[in-house]
Amino acid sequence: MFIPEDSSVITTVSSLIQLSVAPVFLLAGVAGLLNVFTNRLTRIIDKLESLDDYVHQKELKDPSYHPSDAVCTRRKNLLKRMQNTNLAIFFATATGLMVALVIISVFSSSLMSYHAETFISVLFVLAMFFLIMSLLVFLREISFTISYIKDKKEHIFIE
Repeated sequence: MFIPEDSSVITTVSSLIQLSVAPVFLLAGVAGLLNVFTNRLTRIIDKLESLDDYVHQKELKDPSYHPSDAVCTRRKNLLKRMQNTNLAIFFATATGLMVALVIISVFSSSLMSYHAETFISVLFVLAMFFLIMSLLVFLREISFTISYIKDKKEHIFIE
């Protein structure tokens, strides 16, 4: 049986792994958010493409066709939603990057014996800031969706 000569090394590595577990769970949560955001973005893009195809088919049948106000409003709403979802994805990705840097910094500062407490703290605060921003932008996207659903009768485009 292998018995290490210096058990303090094992203890140190073990405690480093324990310190890294919480950020890894945060990273998993951010990955879940990114999955939700990208699925939502895909649905928005599909709706936008469908609307653009509708307009294009109308233009092929009638070259003088101009989209109604309802169609233009719907398209603008979808573009706003797409921009907000893209921003939420950006901030969530930045969160993931900061958390990954926290994990690397915890390990490297211990292994290379330098003090990085301030750096790690700044990275973690930035991660939380980016997470908050992604959730706020996503809330704004949801409010656009809800306002569209409430006013749906005005936006229905039957021509």
